[in-house]
Amino acid sequence: MKYSKVNSAYISGFEVKPIIVEVDINSKATQQIFKIVGMPNTAILESQKRVYSAIRNSGFTFPNGNVTVNLAPSNIKKQGTHFDLPIAISILLASKQINMEIDNYYIFGEIGLNGEIRGIPGITLFLLEIANSNKDAKFIIPKENEEESLFIKNREIYVIEKLSDIVKISNEEDRTTYKSNPKNIYNEDENEDLDFSDIKGQFFAKRAAEIAAAGFHNILMKGSPGSGKTMIARRIPTILPKMTHDEIIESTKIYSIYGYLNKIIYKRPFRAPHHSASTASIIGGGSEAKPGEVSLANNGVLFLDEFPEFRNDVIESLRQPMEDGIVTISRAKLVATYPAKFMLVAAQNPCPCGYYGDPEHECTCSILQINNYNKKISGPIKDRIDIRINIPRVKIEEIFKDSTEEKSKSIRERVAIASKIQINRQGKLNGKLSQKEVKKYIFLENDAEEFLKSAAKKYKMTGRGVNRILKVSRTIADLKSNKNVTIEDVAEAFQFRGDENI
Repeated sequence: MKYSKVNSAYISGFEVKPIIVEVDINSKATQQIFKIVGMPNTAILESQKRVYSAIRNSGFTFPNGNVTVNLAPSNIKKQGTHFDLPIAISILLASKQINMEIDNYYIFGEIGLNGEIRGIPGITLFLLEIANSNKDAKFIIPKENEEESLFIKNREIYVIEKLSDIVKISNEEDRTTYKSNPKNIYNEDENEDLDFSDIKGQFFAKRAAEIAAAGFHNILMKGSPGSGKTMIARRIPTILPKMTHDEIIESTKIYSIYGYLNKIIYKRPFRAPHHSASTASIIGGGSEAKPGEVSLANNGVLFLDEFPEFRNDVIESLRQPMEDGIVTISRAKLVATYPAKFMLVAAQNPCPCGYYGDPEHECTCSILQINNYNKKISGPIKDRIDIRINIPRVKIEEIFKDSTEEKSKSIRERVAIASKIQINRQGKLNGKLSQKEVKKYIFLENDAEEFLKSAAKKYKMTGRGVNRILKVSRTIADLKSNKNVTIEDVAEAFQFRGDENI
């Protein structure tokens, strides 16, 4: 009997669970049998052929007899091609074709028939979670995933391109050649292709976007086609504060799970799914409970253009992640929870034809069509959008003026200062304050409080509507670095309520 075991892991939602890959070789068996047990899925079962061919084509000998591979613990369903490499290495260890101290190594990688080691999704999460839980952990990963080891310091991480490289790693004198050496790519200078100075006129809309960015408030823009809604939305990430180290790690984990290789998220994500997208693609789901657009937009912007054109179930499914900053996906044997701290930027036309209220074009819609179109955005969703504005058409004269518009860099500096004030005061941005936190952290001057009470009665505002005004006015005050909210701040916040049809 020949036996060996190596460490690996698998991803369940946003969690990493350790797996032991055991190999037993019974060379006395009369038949050549290669079997994988331990509740593997189809992709793992197919690794039998990949591993068999890779071992032979890499200059090794596949052992004769009965070769049994067990993925322990055996009561959990496993999936993923990343078990190829640990299975192959465990077979080579059991058959004495390589010899190395393997106890503290965690191994991941897909194998080609020629022994080539291919990149896999989820490496960032594997490395970070295992390194945090095991101070002695070492890693062997595909060369293709090398950049994802960027966040792991003072650990032995070896990157290989082919199965035969394991021979040199087993020889301590040669292994230094294979040590991971990722580039610190997220510290490079950012070259923004988009800038707020590209936007002509639209002072009111740009002011609303700045306030939304400073407090991470959800914003809905309503205007006729060509008024600049999409142009403004695509430039909002350029005025958001630069991502912190923790935010970069969190977002990179999500993209790694989703399937992006070596994609370090050092800029604020901007996701703009089409209005035909399904609930599963927006919220997340599928048989593997993969993250959706709300999680891919984590720490950044989720832009929903033609907002009322999205299916009702998709729009309503945004309630929970908008409120809680997380999304939970439940499947028969899996519950996955992903971060979803996104800033919703939505845009819509005022009516189906797009020209209701436009002074230059006549609207062809009936009142019934206009009302039905706007009713697609329900009250609970509107209540979660702090800033709602109407955007008029840009005048031709503005378009042909020489550019004197403020650049994103200077706007971002103001936004960053205001955001830092909020984090120091309450540990989160104003747009994400709960009702209880609103009362705790927002202080109105006497005349501002009286003004708000009077306006709330006049417009028959709900409690949530009042909270929206309070949060936006607090952000306006933070942009001025004021300790208390003044009557001017509250009055400006009222301008961003939109009309009652939004």
